[in-house]
Amino acid sequence: MCVCQTMEVGKYGKNATRSGDRGVLLEPFIHQVGGHSSMMRYDDHTVCKPLITREQRFYESLPPEMKEFTPEYKGVVSVCFEGDSDGYINLVAYPYVENEALEQDDTPERDQPRRKHSRRSLHRSSSGTEHKEEKPGLASDSTESSIQETKSPRVDLHIHSDVPFQMLDGNSGLSSEKISYNPWSLRCHKQQLSRMRSESKDRKLYKFLLLENVVHHFKLPCVLDLKMGTRQHGDDASEEKAARQMKKCEQSTSATLGVRVCGMQVYQLDTGHYLCRNKYYGRGLSIEGFRNALYQYLHNGIELRKDLFEPVLAKLRSLKAVLERQASYRFYSSSLLIIYDGKDSRAGMFVERRPEMRLKRVDSSLPESLQDGGSTEPGSSAQPKVDVRMIDFAHSTFKGFRDDPTVHDGPDVGYVFGLESLINIMEQMREENQ
Repeated sequence: MCVCQTMEVGKYGKNATRSGDRGVLLEPFIHQVGGHSSMMRYDDHTVCKPLITREQRFYESLPPEMKEFTPEYKGVVSVCFEGDSDGYINLVAYPYVENEALEQDDTPERDQPRRKHSRRSLHRSSSGTEHKEEKPGLASDSTESSIQETKSPRVDLHIHSDVPFQMLDGNSGLSSEKISYNPWSLRCHKQQLSRMRSESKDRKLYKFLLLENVVHHFKLPCVLDLKMGTRQHGDDASEEKAARQMKKCEQSTSATLGVRVCGMQVYQLDTGHYLCRNKYYGRGLSIEGFRNALYQYLHNGIELRKDLFEPVLAKLRSLKAVLERQASYRFYSSSLLIIYDGKDSRAGMFVERRPEMRLKRVDSSLPESLQDGGSTEPGSSAQPKVDVRMIDFAHSTFKGFRDDPTVHDGPDVGYVFGLESLINIMEQMREENQ
């Protein structure tokens, strides 16, 4: 089914699930909180997403001082469909060979699948279990039934997390209880499979970007995905697309704050679940609603994580200083990820309500996922680990980049305005909760 079945696995596949001895089996990235295309896990340290040439070139030409605030770019792989012994269709990655694989069409912003911090990368379970996705067969005939099947692919996820996810709003269309992946990741995964499957007649291979998995250092990653800036459409957007994006900005905190919530997951100590929000929730927030969402993101179900204020603020201020020096750069439609670990080293000080997790004393009764690593002393001065990363550069530009006809002056003031709003809100929150 795939023309590259005899190739060896690539440089970054050694911690990955193999498809036989030939390729790397891709699975949905279970911590995807936003975006349109599905992010996939390649190995423990790497995710991948469909390649858009503009984004690839942007990663390749990043200013050195921005690299601290973006995922490491690791190269390109070829991805194709392969059937397994149970008749399911899997996505398998192979080393990229020039002129063999096709990238996402480099057409104007218009109808391209909207991409985010979460493009369709592939995530494979650390236990090495097989990822089964669709019914057998590619969309090779044009019958109505096959079209319907493409629209509603069968997805049987064998990925697993020790911590359940619970979506707080109903827009995901999925059950909110006892699921082992962020519900938004499954939604994106099914949609991306349908898109790729419908094209499979003409496109046998796809090019995917390999990027650093920025949450792999965190045991219980709490992730906030923020759409940054007061403008979201790229310079190449059609009038219709630009109008649509401007309307979304005008009707959300993108206009008033330069930032809006696109998704989040936050681990709750009192329930042992991740609480999840998606982009539809974020679009409807007022300024006060945005403040409340940020507060919720920093709250573990028992208390506000006041210890996060300083390290997150330090990262945001540093990023702001870097971007203020990037003349002519525009990061339209890009997102900012804020990440911290829900494995709070002080968790043992709290008494849990869950009977299976009675936290009477530090450490001793914590579940394994909350143990090891970090001090558990109440007076520990160790600063919590946090990260701030910019993602999604499919509509970014700067002077001299790809002969772009539109050249902008000065830094991206819309993006910087969003950072200023974030910093101000967090500083106020810190003062109010001292």
